[in-house]
Amino acid sequence: MIHNPQVNEDLQSRGIQFIMDTDGKQFIPWDKISSDDVVIIPAFGTTLEIEKMLTEKGVDVQQYNTTCPFVEKVWNRSQKLGKDSYTVIIHGKPEHEETRATFSHSASASPSVVIKDMSEAEMLSAFITGEKNPDEFYEIFKGRYSNGFNPSSDFTRVGVVNQTTMLATETQAIADYFKVQMIKKFGAENVAAHFADTRDTLCYATNDNQDSTYKIMEASADLAIVVGGYNSSNTTHLVELCEQKFKTYFISSEAEIISADSIRHYNIHSKSIETSSSYLPTKKPVEIILTSGASCPDTLVDKVMERILSFYPDARPVEKVLEDFAATYN
Repeated sequence: MIHNPQVNEDLQSRGIQFIMDTDGKQFIPWDKISSDDVVIIPAFGTTLEIEKMLTEKGVDVQQYNTTCPFVEKVWNRSQKLGKDSYTVIIHGKPEHEETRATFSHSASASPSVVIKDMSEAEMLSAFITGEKNPDEFYEIFKGRYSNGFNPSSDFTRVGVVNQTTMLATETQAIADYFKVQMIKKFGAENVAAHFADTRDTLCYATNDNQDSTYKIMEASADLAIVVGGYNSSNTTHLVELCEQKFKTYFISSEAEIISADSIRHYNIHSKSIETSSSYLPTKKPVEIILTSGASCPDTLVDKVMERILSFYPDARPVEKVLEDFAATYN
């Protein structure tokens, strides 16, 4: 349902089965799904093709549709861009289920292409400016452009939307970059007719987490602990931010904290689970940054905090700290 293993495990314990994983690997064949089944659309949404297939089977895809409103906002903006003859550039991970869904909705209304980062934005701009042969586009962006896409004519008007869990600052930087390219090509006085401002489509939940992390990074700390699903895009971005300043441990739950001397954590670079020792410094007081991804339940963060506090028997009770905090700021 969301990119958090504890939430999904809880759903499975209640009898919910997953049709596919986040990368589209099929667990339950479509021919096993019938009109008698309740099918829940996840927060990331799904493709128009899957919706059509389920509808043809007699499944009501809207009754249990949990698509995030901010994802739907991106879809609506994409379709509006298409009606206004803009090409949609989607900043996202091509294999991510949300990006696949956004691409499907966008491609139904407008020429669309997916890019994963700034380096690909720079490659794409070479086709906008005419520096690259249009034929090369089809190889470089194979599997990531809509049917009938024509790089020679479909980059006259462009707008940028994103997979809502991408780093907001990166999406904005990519959008600003394309705006500059359109100014170079058509002139500053004409840019409004060739570039659509879509910054209001960025997800506030993801933005709030990322903005809070930037604020946290202004503080001093001995280490950072980030809690969330290892396949969560927005949580991974929080880890990337924290790693810029702190020794950072990415964990999925309090169970990864083995002891005061040992922690099991996920390395986003090697994509592997590692175990580190002596992660807690011996100094007192120890300063720890604790944050989590947008899809991580608050109770999970509380359990991580309680686990760490259990190693400090002289620590003040959480309830007392909260009382003092409320008295100071209320």
